[in-house]
Amino acid sequence: MIEKIIGIAKKAGAEIMEVYSGEISVEYKDDRSPLTLADRRSHRVIEKGLKELAPEIPVISEEGALVDYSVRKDYARFWLVDPLDGTKEFIKRNGEFTVNIALIEGDLPVLGVIYAPAKGLLYYAGKGTGAFKEVDGLQARPIVSELPPGHGIRAVVSRSHPSAEIEEFLKGYSVASSVEAGSSLKFCLVAEGSADLYPRFGETWEWDTAAGHAIASEAGAVVTLPDSGELTYNKENLKNPGFIVAAAGVPVKSRGQAK
Repeated sequence: MIEKIIGIAKKAGAEIMEVYSGEISVEYKDDRSPLTLADRRSHRVIEKGLKELAPEIPVISEEGALVDYSVRKDYARFWLVDPLDGTKEFIKRNGEFTVNIALIEGDLPVLGVIYAPAKGLLYYAGKGTGAFKEVDGLQARPIVSELPPGHGIRAVVSRSHPSAEIEEFLKGYSVASSVEAGSSLKFCLVAEGSADLYPRFGETWEWDTAAGHAIASEAGAVVTLPDSGELTYNKENLKNPGFIVAAAGVPVKSRGQAK
């Protein structure tokens, strides 16, 4: 199945790049988050592709109709989609935007695909099958998230959502370097071993994190809540609390411990 999901993600990425190559018109939702034609076109491709592939599995998408909790609480599994994660990066034309597709079973992601069409990067993982990275359509290679012995921690922080709280949190670690990144690529940097720690305490939604969560976990990283516990999905409120993504070998501290 994952190869077909990859195909859907790449088709959505092609729709996004058609818009990216021209003039970008921006609208704003009620919460003032930006929306473009690329978001809509990607959503249509993904929703159509997933329904053709597995019509019995519901689709929850950032750009689709929200399903009331009274209905979705009984979902055994469902697709969780962000058709264009990093719309702000898309508007800035820095290439750091992605297509995110995840499969949720119970309250955890078991499959994740992240495609960054402007960068030619593809990350994917399935539960029990490992995590992989593909560059420019070449042979995919396995990726592993593990802090090398004796190395300082490399932290990854949000390009569009800087945070004084994150800066304070990172003082509790021996941080050797930090890198900024947009969208779900922050999960991927930890998953591939280019970074070791990604804390995020600001607002995110389940579709922002599900695919990256699947990939990072399968690569060996842990995805936890800031004060213990696992980040879960299909909550009554689809907004996430904060979370921490840490490579194997990185101690996970709560916000209180890290101060």
